[in-house]
Amino acid sequence: MSSLDAHLSRFTRLDLIRVATPLEKLERLSTHMGRDIWIKRDDLTPLAMGGNKVRKLEYLAADALRAGADTLVTAGAIQSNHVRQTAALAARLGLSCTALVENPIDSADHNYLTNGNRLLLDLFNAQVEPVVMLDQPDAQLHTLAERLRSNGKRPYVIPVGGSNALGALGYVRAGLELAAQIAASGQSFAALVLASGSAGTHAGLALALAYTFPQLPVIGVTVSRRTEEQQPKVQSLLERCAALLGVELPARCQVTLWDDYFIPRYGEPNEATWAAIRLLAGMEGVLLDPVYTGKAMDGLLDGIGLQRFADGPLLFLHTGGAPALFAYHPAVLD
Repeated sequence: MSSLDAHLSRFTRLDLIRVATPLEKLERLSTHMGRDIWIKRDDLTPLAMGGNKVRKLEYLAADALRAGADTLVTAGAIQSNHVRQTAALAARLGLSCTALVENPIDSADHNYLTNGNRLLLDLFNAQVEPVVMLDQPDAQLHTLAERLRSNGKRPYVIPVGGSNALGALGYVRAGLELAAQIAASGQSFAALVLASGSAGTHAGLALALAYTFPQLPVIGVTVSRRTEEQQPKVQSLLERCAALLGVELPARCQVTLWDDYFIPRYGEPNEATWAAIRLLAGMEGVLLDPVYTGKAMDGLLDGIGLQRFADGPLLFLHTGGAPALFAYHPAVLD
């Protein structure tokens, strides 16, 4: 058992992910790009069409059950993968789910407002409360929780993206899972690329790999903000996650971000995003999403073209999100 394994074992989690998600080479894409590219398939986690959020929810929902909660409370965009998986897990556990949702791109498109992840929220019986803007999400969630308590409910607040120190433990565990797969593969990866949004996935993974593969750069492609805004979010979660575990933050655990690919804003893909989505679908039968992984894969592909990576194979973390394709589907086909 590694040092981090021992520290993680102190925390209760739901046993939802019992088998490691695959690590596999993208053969045709590698040939096309002239560079070996591997993918960690966290789009294949076993809850509500997959995705990274279930790893955080293993710890957060376990804490909610320990606290005697009967309602999971969270927030996100109309097409939030996090809200979708939170609602699904609430249904599985026999809990209620109430979610604040915003329309971050001010879309009036019927598919965006009713299809994709939003459709699934209704199937999971989530109570959806639209808000004009999630500009103060922690305060807004606190207000909602207080209202639910006054109505006799026992709410448990899960932050946007499940990204607090406890939720980030899910990606410390995922990072240890990935480290074992890297060792078994015999590959010496030049970099790992992932989407960096609410920062819990980025922080937890970076911490685990700083202990297991300290020479491996972890590059977060921002999906909503510039580096100067995203860097403190990731750094703060790194520090809080390490403190929760009771471990030192290694000096080599540096936050690396690329902010060239998120324009025009969160939730709004650009043409290069769609090109990356079409390329992966057409060459590998792998579905990326227009909010997170499409932008991150655009960063990886462009990074190859710009020679931003050292020599060696590259690794991409697929965090899921394919249901959102149905919300944007006219654009997919343009």
